[in-house]
Amino acid sequence: MRSSMALSKSLLLLLLGFLCSSSTEAHVEFGFYNDTCPHAEAIVLDEMTRIIADDPKLAGSLLRMQFQDCFVRGCDASILLDSLNNNVAEKDDIPNKSLRGFGVIDRVKAKLEEACPGIVSCADIIAMAARDSVYLANGPYFPIQTGRRDGNKSEASDLMANLPPPTANITQLKAFFLQKNLTVKDLVVLSGAHTIGFSHCSSFSQRLYNFSGKGDTDPSLDMEYAEKLKRKCKPYDHDDMRTLVKMDPKSPRRFDLGYYKLVSEEKGLFTSDEALLHDPETRAYVERQAMASSAEEFFKDFGSSMVSMGKIGVLTHQKGEIRKKCAYVN
Repeated sequence: MRSSMALSKSLLLLLLGFLCSSSTEAHVEFGFYNDTCPHAEAIVLDEMTRIIADDPKLAGSLLRMQFQDCFVRGCDASILLDSLNNNVAEKDDIPNKSLRGFGVIDRVKAKLEEACPGIVSCADIIAMAARDSVYLANGPYFPIQTGRRDGNKSEASDLMANLPPPTANITQLKAFFLQKNLTVKDLVVLSGAHTIGFSHCSSFSQRLYNFSGKGDTDPSLDMEYAEKLKRKCKPYDHDDMRTLVKMDPKSPRRFDLGYYKLVSEEKGLFTSDEALLHDPETRAYVERQAMASSAEEFFKDFGSSMVSMGKIGVLTHQKGEIRKKCAYVN
């Protein structure tokens, strides 16, 4: 877990970066491959259908992969690059150690290279795989913009100042999203992605065993739920990469409103989940979805927020490249 001092320093860097940066228009578009690789999205969905059928747990991982990619250096597939002798890449830093799905992207890339050599970027494959993962988990299928190109740099040192940790409070979360030109609504909507997937104990063990530094449990966490988590995650299990906990215990493989119901009942797994109850706008959205009889509003909002996130720091036109292998620059 990061120290509060390190996190405060990160927030200062975030806000300074936001104030000093100029706004640029992202030139991605719907149907970018209509002429150059007209069946690209169908090829990806076809392959993803097979992959998720074999391993449904990958849906949450691939959705998380796009978030981790876009928030660090923009949506440029830097998350996929391997470390070199003189550089530790993003994928090998602690927040990404548990990330799965790199082989999936390689598999989809190989299919696209067979059909349309040198056309579809790895960055776009991440976006399509994330969208299809949501759909294949019984969520919405939403149109996304494409035309991203791949970056040529990946540094682990970029993560701390750009990725909101699971221990973040609402003020910190809003600052992270503001720096990416995302709204408070995007924050609460994209948090709904936690309705599918799994977490390692290290991401929330502080809430169970040492919340305030006195060996206590987070009082904002439902006590019955906390006891269940303690039976799953033992004290000092900080580096255990084998134990997986469902983020939505009732339906971890189904994209639905379960996450919001859990948060409203003080059963959100992460501090950053519980934090949504400490802002009027995010709390209202959580409570509305928790009581909703249909996921229609959430599904529509999620597609819109994913499109917004997919524009962060994109490389287009002559910037970047189309990698031949997603783990290496050309």
